[in-house]
Amino acid sequence: MKKELDQLKKEFLTLVERVSDRDSLETLHNEFLGRKGKLKGAMQEMAKLADGERKAIGKIANEVKEAIEIAYGGHQAQFNKQEREHAMGSEWVDVTQPGLGENSKGSIHPVTQVQQDLEDLFTSMGFMVLDGPELESDYYNFTALNIPPAHPARDMQDTFYVEGHEKKEGDKWVMRTQTSSVQVRALREYGVPIRAIIPGRCFRNEATDARHEHTFHQLEGLVVGKGITFADMKGVFQAVADYLYGKGTKIRLMPKFYPFVEPGVRGELECFLCKGKGCRVCKQSGWLEVMPGGMVHPNVLREGGIDPEVYSGFAFGFGLTRLVMLKYGIDDIRHLESGDLRFLKQF
Repeated sequence: MKKELDQLKKEFLTLVERVSDRDSLETLHNEFLGRKGKLKGAMQEMAKLADGERKAIGKIANEVKEAIEIAYGGHQAQFNKQEREHAMGSEWVDVTQPGLGENSKGSIHPVTQVQQDLEDLFTSMGFMVLDGPELESDYYNFTALNIPPAHPARDMQDTFYVEGHEKKEGDKWVMRTQTSSVQVRALREYGVPIRAIIPGRCFRNEATDARHEHTFHQLEGLVVGKGITFADMKGVFQAVADYLYGKGTKIRLMPKFYPFVEPGVRGELECFLCKGKGCRVCKQSGWLEVMPGGMVHPNVLREGGIDPEVYSGFAFGFGLTRLVMLKYGIDDIRHLESGDLRFLKQF
């Protein structure tokens, strides 16, 4: 028995010197010291020995095991050292440099995808695509849209006021709460007739949940000319619904007050999650409000230098972010501004 144990020790020490990588080392270690290893098998034979002889052989077996473990640990430390040296390399390393992993292509954000789709649709119908400032004056964001300083609608759009940008007393500046702030700018610059859309980001001091975010996207629409009616606006709403979600998509128009239109409506699409049955996203109503609009208020036309006795028009402010949720079945608006690549790589 003693001869067998000495032979095991000699065999391991010989083989371990030939090991060239960590995997081979682990395989060899398991072959000798694993549950079904050679040393375990030899020690099971000790049960057949007499008590006195078993004690002496047991001591030798422990010494063999210790010698194997020492040899194994020494080679393991050697591999650790080699790996560290390889990782560091002999060249200078800029530890502030971003990771040098495999390059991966980015993708267009789902909001941008839907925005570009809608721009294609509206330009095919003769609309211009305009832009406006995100840091907006109180005048264009509220007052020019028939929302004077004491109007309660300002409380409904609790926003972020920016100090230090006042051009004159009382002319406050805000992060715009709506893309409607470009309406009067567009009327003054381009006159009538006009057909335009204005996509962009908006900001409100919102309590965030599955349907609300402090930063979101809208797509404003403005059509002003002679003989423009409410029916024209409804036709545009249905065209957008059919274009994004397929022919026959259900929409409905419900009365709603907006200071800058008269009359005003909220355009709703059937909820994508519950198919009209009611869920937490649609507040159990079965519908999602994404297309608010109405006929442009005469006061807004006058602020733009347009005679409301001669011209009429409609305006709408699509909830672009919610249109995206509908199109892709996204159940929480907060995913869109999270910057989480696991979410964004799906598109």
